[in-house]
Parts: sequence; structure tokens; C-alpha cells
Amino acid sequence: MSKLDKIEELQTLLKNDPQDFQLRRELAVQLIDFGFNEEALKHLLYLSKNFSNDEGIYYNLGIVYEKLKNFIKAKEMYRKALEIKPDYTDAIYNLGLVLTELKEYKDAIDCFNTVLEEDSNDSNTYFNLGMAYFKQKDYLNAIENFQKTIDINDEDLYAHFYIGNIFKELGDSDSAKYEFNKVISISPDYSWAFFNLASIYNEEGNNVLAIENLEKTLKMNPKDTEAYTVLTKLYLKEKKYDLAVQTITNCIAQAEPTGDTYYLAAMAYKNIDKEEYISYLSKAIKYYHTLSIPVQAVKNELNDARDWNS
Repeated sequence: MSKLDKIEELQTLLKNDPQDFQLRRELAVQLIDFGFNEEALKHLLYLSKNFSNDEGIYYNLGIVYEKLKNFIKAKEMYRKALEIKPDYTDAIYNLGLVLTELKEYKDAIDCFNTVLEEDSNDSNTYFNLGMAYFKQKDYLNAIENFQKTIDINDEDLYAHFYIGNIFKELGDSDSAKYEFNKVISISPDYSWAFFNLASIYNEEGNNVLAIENLEKTLKMNPKDTEAYTVLTKLYLKEKKYDLAVQTITNCIAQAEPTGDTYYLAAMAYKNIDKEEYISYLSKAIKYYHTLSIPVQAVKNELNDARDWNS
């Protein structure tokens, strides 16, 4: 029986016996698993009115609110579950996740450390502890906990990825590249690892490897506007105008129009098609609210282009 069939069966049974609370609880859990969070919420709130001392109901309410991105209510529900059962490890762990979302990092760290007191070999908890430190830019403690994650599970690509980000932030390019390549070895389609490698090579002035990794980024994620933008600029730097045009027009086709992308398209066309150059300058001005350079400078450039073209 599929999950959806199971839900339909439970709904039918509950309709025949609305007072079967165990059935309602089972249905709520199934609804959560299938992603019907609003419907699950209704059942769980109903149950909480009848069983105000049931930590499991509040725990599941916390899960639903967390999935609905209502982190304040999720925090409230997990805390209620812990008032009833203070050693409820799953609730402590999930509370830590919610507190991280709410930027209450100190309390989140306390939660994760409490979980680790029960299980010092939990790689997921070390990772989330690392994230709480990372978001505070406490890189020393972050990298320590990401490393503990890897010590337990070397295939944790996100731990490698964030260690790479820390090394990149600290200017240790070689260590950062090692970590991003490790991510790619674990997950060859993880586009952000290719993009971060491209960023490092771009900073080092290695245009060939920067372009190679940006092309791989876009192969994995054809909607990465930033990758299109950086790649277009590199093609312009290499005077590969046709490739620059192809790249930025692909970007425009994939993303919301902005003044910056239209201006970059104008730069791509400048040396190969004056009419398109003028056209994209005009579009950049039209979208001036998303233009990083002064709109008057673009207007002046447009006037010069028209005079030059006349």
C-alpha cells in the first residue's frame, strides 16, 4: 500500500470514528511524512486540546511548524515537549535546529552539546553545532565540529563544503580547493563546489580554470545567475565576445531581468553588434532600479553610442 493510499484509508476510518485518537495521531504522522503539513497541523492541534500532557503531540507540532517555517511556534512546541519530558533527545536536537534559524546561537549550541552528552558519535549533531558556530563567524569552533563530523562520516559533503568555505574566507586557497574537490568526489553534480573553485581560480588570475569550473557550474545548475555573470565577464576579459553574448543571453532567458544583466549584455555586444549594444543599454536604463552603476553614466554611454552610430 502506498503512503497516499494509507492516508486515504486512515481518513475513511477516522470519518467513521472521529473519537479514535490513536487513529488521528497516526494520520497526522502520515500527513507530515507526505508533506501535508497544514492538514497535519489541524489534527495535532485537536489532539493537543485533548492530551495536554503528551510530549509526542507537541514534538510533532514542533515538526509541522518547523516545516511551515514558523520557527517561533516550533520553538514553543519543542519547549512544551521538553517540559513534559526533559530528556527527550529528539526534541532537544530539533529545538537546536530551530534556535539556529532564530539566530539564538548560544541556546542552540547548548542543545547540541546536550545531545552529544547522550551520543558522542552523532555526526549530524556535530555538523549542526558547527553551523551554529559558523553563522556567528566563530570559525575556529566551526571547523573543529565540522572536522568531528568528517571524522565520523568522511562522506558528509556539507561538512567538507563548509570547511572549504572557512579556508576560502581565511585565504587558505589550497586547503579550500582540496575541500571543494573532495565535495565533488562525493557528489559530482554539486554546483556550488564548482562555483567556489571558479571563484578561487578567478581571484588567482587563472582564467582557464575559472572558466572551466563556471561552465561545469552551469551544466549542473543552469539557473545560477551569478555564475553566468562571472563567466560573461571572464569571456569579455578574454575577448571571446561571441561566447560572452551566448552566456549572458542564456542568463537573461533563465532569470528575472535586471539592469545589471542588461548592461552586461550591452558590453558583450559592444564589439560585435552596435544595434544590440544600444538596445541593451536602453533596457539597462529601463531597469535602473536593479542597476549597480549610476544610471546617468549609462545614459551618457547610450548617447555616445547613438552619436557614434549615426
